[in-house]
Amino acid sequence: MWISPAVPMGLRERVESAVRIDAASIRISDEADAQLKIQANAEFRPVEWIYALAAPFPTLQDGVAGTDLQAIWAGSDNIAGKIFVSSTTLMVFEGLFGAANEAKVVGVSSETLVDVAWADQPAYAIVPFDELEPHWKVLEVDGKSPIRNEFDGESYLLRVSFGLSGSSQAIEQFLRLVDWPATNRDPARMTILAMTGVTALTRGTAAKMDSYGVDYPGLLIGDWLRDADLTHVSNEVSFAESCPTPDPFTADMRFCSSPKNIALLEDVGVDLVELTGNHVNDWGEEALLYTLDLYQVRNWLTFGGGRNLDEALRAVTLDHNGNHLAFLGCNSAGPVHAWATEDSPGAAPCDTETLYAEIERLRADGYLVVFTFQWFEGASLLPAQRDAFREAIDAGANIVSGSQAHQPLGFEFYNGGFIHYGLGNLFFDQMQSLTLRQEFIDLYVIYDGRHISTELRTALLEDYAQPRPMTAEERLAFLADIFAKSLW
Repeated sequence: MWISPAVPMGLRERVESAVRIDAASIRISDEADAQLKIQANAEFRPVEWIYALAAPFPTLQDGVAGTDLQAIWAGSDNIAGKIFVSSTTLMVFEGLFGAANEAKVVGVSSETLVDVAWADQPAYAIVPFDELEPHWKVLEVDGKSPIRNEFDGESYLLRVSFGLSGSSQAIEQFLRLVDWPATNRDPARMTILAMTGVTALTRGTAAKMDSYGVDYPGLLIGDWLRDADLTHVSNEVSFAESCPTPDPFTADMRFCSSPKNIALLEDVGVDLVELTGNHVNDWGEEALLYTLDLYQVRNWLTFGGGRNLDEALRAVTLDHNGNHLAFLGCNSAGPVHAWATEDSPGAAPCDTETLYAEIERLRADGYLVVFTFQWFEGASLLPAQRDAFREAIDAGANIVSGSQAHQPLGFEFYNGGFIHYGLGNLFFDQMQSLTLRQEFIDLYVIYDGRHISTELRTALLEDYAQPRPMTAEERLAFLADIFAKSLW
């Protein structure tokens, strides 16, 4: 058997593993001596290999036209930036795009690809989908992105076919010995998790829902949440049958929400409800217990709070498409009456000894761990907040997300983990400033148990209740500001 040097690592490793197991039946030879060849565009048992166009995560650009990508490959100086590729990927795309211009297309080792691209921005990289990692931002090519559920690879520019050439007898023998895949992007192994910021269906937001319909806040961005496989909200305000008609002008900071408003969360496809908010007990313990019953009847999973302290500190776990996910969270900011006790409901206080031991156990059991904080609210990142979020990563969390922020904060890659210090509001009525109106929805892409990518959706609150997608100009300015404040 001969393996073309252009065969990507994920496919090559499967074959080489079979060789190690059964060297008597398969051996790797020169091309001229081979009975069987694995190569691009072969006739038998084709494998669809999807590549992503990537850039360093703080890249402002969201997409590239396929013609522009090919122009860079050919050496055009009209478009800034180089394309970095591994040696195998270089061979693949020279077969598709023609000879690469040496000044614009740079071959580097796959191990150094991320570091080299980050050091030489603006930069692009072409990366096999299964080799993506969170330091990359995946860019659209002709409007298509392989990290989205609706992706259709049929006419995707960066789709390559590999397969087998040889006698039918050799191919049949080979397929009995090798776990031959169909693709490196199997939707049945992928999970998209939507994480959001503050939800508080009260005050001005609730008043608008009374006027225009319960679904009003989600009309313009609801599809972003529904299209995810798992959708999270941090709902800070409990539902109560005794909740009065909302007053958008009240100065009272004791909040509740009408039970009918839960239909909004149903409409946007909520699966996970975080309970770390500092208003969960505003309307009393009975309201929170009633709210937990509403969630339970809808089969929504809850974490970061509960009916008592033991439940509040307990992780919620789930499996989706073979990905094992665990969620934990805590409230550091208080107030004290919001915290759960041994015999009363509330948010989980930040008992880090207990929580971090749970993170360690979950990682050892093969879970990807998402940890959330309700931190002290601030317009910028506080040193104590940075230290606490990093400690959660050090304890073993893969992703740490700040649910407290009414205005978005920056990002950090730290010790193999991904931190977003604050997402801003999702559904809440704060219109006092531009920063309070700005919102992130983070779409985490999990594949084969690994966090491989994060897509940032950006919205702007209108009319005290309804976020809308940002315009291209708004998004550009917003991301530039947030990336400048991030800890890269």
